[in-house]
Amino acid sequence: MKVVSVPSPLSLWTTVRSVSAFNVACSFVALWALVKVLRAFRWRLKTTQLRGPPRTSFIYGVSHDLVASQDSGGMYERWATEYGVAYMIPSVFGQTKTVLCDPRAIAHFYARETWTYVHTPLSLRALESFIGRGLLWSQGEDHRRQRKALTPAFSNAAIRKLTSVFYDSAYKAKCAWDTIIESSKDGDAVIEVQNWMNHISLDTIGIAGFSHDFGSLDGKRASVTEVFDTFGSNQKASAGNRILFLLASTFPIVIKIPTKRRNLVKKLGVAMSEISNDLLIRSRQEKDVNVGERDEEKSIIGLLIKSEGQDAELRMSEEEVMAQMRVLLLAGYETTSISLTWALIELSRHMDVQTRLREELLVFGADPTYDQLKANLPYLDAVVHEILRLHPPLGEFTRLAAADDVIPLSEPVRTVSGEMTDSICIAKGTLITISSAAINRSSAIWGPDAKEFKPNRWLTEDGISGKAKEVQGHRHLLTFVDGPRTCLGKDFAIAEFKTVLLVLVKNFVFEMRNGSDTQVEIASGFLPRPRVVGEDGIGVPLRVRRYE
Repeated sequence: MKVVSVPSPLSLWTTVRSVSAFNVACSFVALWALVKVLRAFRWRLKTTQLRGPPRTSFIYGVSHDLVASQDSGGMYERWATEYGVAYMIPSVFGQTKTVLCDPRAIAHFYARETWTYVHTPLSLRALESFIGRGLLWSQGEDHRRQRKALTPAFSNAAIRKLTSVFYDSAYKAKCAWDTIIESSKDGDAVIEVQNWMNHISLDTIGIAGFSHDFGSLDGKRASVTEVFDTFGSNQKASAGNRILFLLASTFPIVIKIPTKRRNLVKKLGVAMSEISNDLLIRSRQEKDVNVGERDEEKSIIGLLIKSEGQDAELRMSEEEVMAQMRVLLLAGYETTSISLTWALIELSRHMDVQTRLREELLVFGADPTYDQLKANLPYLDAVVHEILRLHPPLGEFTRLAAADDVIPLSEPVRTVSGEMTDSICIAKGTLITISSAAINRSSAIWGPDAKEFKPNRWLTEDGISGKAKEVQGHRHLLTFVDGPRTCLGKDFAIAEFKTVLLVLVKNFVFEMRNGSDTQVEIASGFLPRPRVVGEDGIGVPLRVRRYE
């Protein structure tokens, strides 16, 4: 007699539950896929379909080509020449980006940034992870409030008081270099200048930004300096990080993977938190001290904390204040250091420019004041802005359309269907990319000599072409971007740049170690940095001698 096994009620219920869970999961997957399909269909209907380069990788589109290139700006410019001032490029996992290379379209875009055009999910996660919910992370009304609170700390009056800090750092470096050269038998020395520019920038932003002396120029080693020096030391790891970052554009959770770079960022955050906490406690305790008995507050964050009690609307949480400190450190240290290094490289390549700049500085005589730096040294101003034009520290930006929009163009482009249009429709969810490097160095915008280091272009009215004058950023550049997100520290950065360059060029002569034809490439630090070909990490050794 055959015995029939009857399942128990418990096992039946478990089976039913597992089947139900599976069905629910399938339903969610189907719903997710349907939403994706509907969004893609809506995007294609409402977005002007533009021509562009073909996909070179099934996974990455052309994104890997761009991040691996030594001149991504040149790639964007070549595509603009072929496809027009607005075009589409294939990106990671089937995504598409609309690229704007037209001054009128870019002005329209920047006027609506933080509202219509916002950070991508990846940008938000990365910024929050690196620096917290500060000015760079915030959007819309939150961004307006934080920017308004910080603005007084970057006024001309505030920067004027900080000029002595810039000079102090520059002269510390000068004294150290004098000692190095004196110990040399040949009257000159090979100095790895990028490290020194790092030290100058770090000590300057520490004191001027939040009253903290890192002592980098005095040879002190702090956790912050160690972290920054480590970025860029492993180029193989940097290449791997680029791949992860590309994948993270579709799957933002990827940035949580504990890579060496992420561990460095976490270490930087811990170091900055310690400094931030110390400053916050000290500054808020000092509020109880009679103002007349205190030294006048000069630091940027000190001014921010001081103003909190004067305007309730501008008050920030401790989390926001600490995030601003990280913004100051990353932006003030990294970008200024990169620009100063590029300046010394270009002056070493162009000895005639270096000589003319030194002559202007020597004729002027004593160290200029902040106002004289702005108005009385035209060739210094020209050299600084030519560096900022040719070598923007941040080469491109990508934003996400949070609403439908229509972007006007200054000249028509041809669509995929062959029609000509002088405006493009942008659907919500569209990725928009602008390459500041391409715009700053575009031959169509700046003329046939756009790729040349030519400070003279800034000295005459007709030195800037008519097309370049249509670019609405600072001095027709996108180096500091434009619109609501225009770099708040722009005047601070330029004043520091001019001060340090002035002290160094007045006192030293710079040459490429192996001659003016020495090749320089782009290496990956926290941001892309110059490096002499063949050097480890981010090395830029120059031959330096005192000017007699």
